[in-house]
Amino acid sequence: MEEYFQSPSPSVSSKRILYTASGFAKNNLIFLQETGSLRAIKPHVSKRDNLQSYLCMMVLEGSGYIEYEGQRYDMKKDDCAFIDCMRSYSHSTGKSRGDGTAQLWSLQWAHFYGENMPAIYEKYVERGGQPVFTPDNAQQYRDIFSRLYDIACSEDYIRDMKLNVVLGELLAVIMEQSWHPENASTGKKRRELIDVKAFLDEHYTEKLTLDFLSASFYIDKFYLSKIFKETYGVTINAYILSKRITQAKKLLRFSDLSIDEIGSRVGMNDANYFSRSFKKLEGISPSEYKKTW
Repeated sequence: MEEYFQSPSPSVSSKRILYTASGFAKNNLIFLQETGSLRAIKPHVSKRDNLQSYLCMMVLEGSGYIEYEGQRYDMKKDDCAFIDCMRSYSHSTGKSRGDGTAQLWSLQWAHFYGENMPAIYEKYVERGGQPVFTPDNAQQYRDIFSRLYDIACSEDYIRDMKLNVVLGELLAVIMEQSWHPENASTGKKRRELIDVKAFLDEHYTEKLTLDFLSASFYIDKFYLSKIFKETYGVTINAYILSKRITQAKKLLRFSDLSIDEIGSRVGMNDANYFSRSFKKLEGISPSEYKKTW
């Protein structure tokens, strides 16, 4: 269910949809709460906090700023914000140019939520994502906002599913935009993780130890373990194992090699260890996987 209306505020001219997602969507999907666009008529400030929602907004024209977690972030045309609305924030238009005239802004925005959103936002921040950023492809964001609005105001009986897909696309482009290791809390060391990960991607079938990686990349091994887990969400050993099992699955499906040979090919010479590890990740043994697929 949705409600479309023109804002009665004397400060803005807007059209928005207050969207009420189904119980199924709220329990299982990323769901839309509100979306729309506005044009400021005069300078104003909007403040909120303790709202169970995430906000993505984009400046179409003009300028303004957001204050979030005690910091001010200036915004101009094509800038985007992505913030957790449980935290106190405010945004304002009417910032003056050097000649003293106001650059009142126009915006597009979406409020949305889902049970997994706190973890997604935490990952965004871990990757160096900022509350305000300038996207590489502004039109991509405009198109996503427009599609959210069109779907929300349609009579489509699977709107919630379609909105979930588009919101997922929005999060994907935001997350892609967020990878700025130079902004992350560990700075230079996080940039070096790119090289570590690239090395693992190429050499995962070899015997790799934390001591070897530490010596090769001149990073303390305990620190390396910590920031790798923070950045990629898994330990180094788990990442290597995942790469090996993925390659093993390809060989099980598309080669005539024996299970022992496949284990050796992916760097796991102990057949029992290979089988146990495979079952732990996939829920079935290598032989069962081969038969099933």
